[in-house]
Amino acid sequence: QVQLVESGGGLVQPGGSLRLSCAASGSIFRIDAMGWYRQAPGQQRTLVATITSGGGTNYADSVKGRFTISRDNAKNTVYLQMNSLKPEDTAVYYCNANIKRTTWTSYRDYWGQGTQVTVSS
Repeated sequence: QVQLVESGGGLVQPGGSLRLSCAASGSIFRIDAMGWYRQAPGQQRTLVATITSGGGTNYADSVKGRFTISRDNAKNTVYLQMNSLKPEDTAVYYCNANIKRTTWTSYRDYWGQGTQVTVSS
C-alpha cells in the first residue's frame, strides 16, 4: 500500500503564509512527479503546482510569484510554501504523486486526504 499524508493547513489572515507538507510512505520503488491541487466549495479540483523528480516546476498563473513547490527525494516528501495568501486561496489542498511501486508495475497516481486552508480576517 501507498499513503500520502498531508500536514500544515489551517486558518491564516490575508497576506500571511503557510507551509504544506506531504509525505509518501509504503511500498514505493520510485516517484516521478509530485504536486498540489486544490478544490474550493462548489468548484472542480485544479492544479496549483507540480514538480518533477529532477526539480522542474510548473505553477498555476494565479499562484506564480507567491507559492513555491519543492521536494526532498530522500524523504519522499513534497512541500508547498504559500506566501501573500489571499481569500481566494481558500480551499482543500490535495497532494498528488505519480508512483511506481515495483520494478514491474506501471506508474499510477496517488492522492492524499486533503488539508483545509482558510484565508480570512
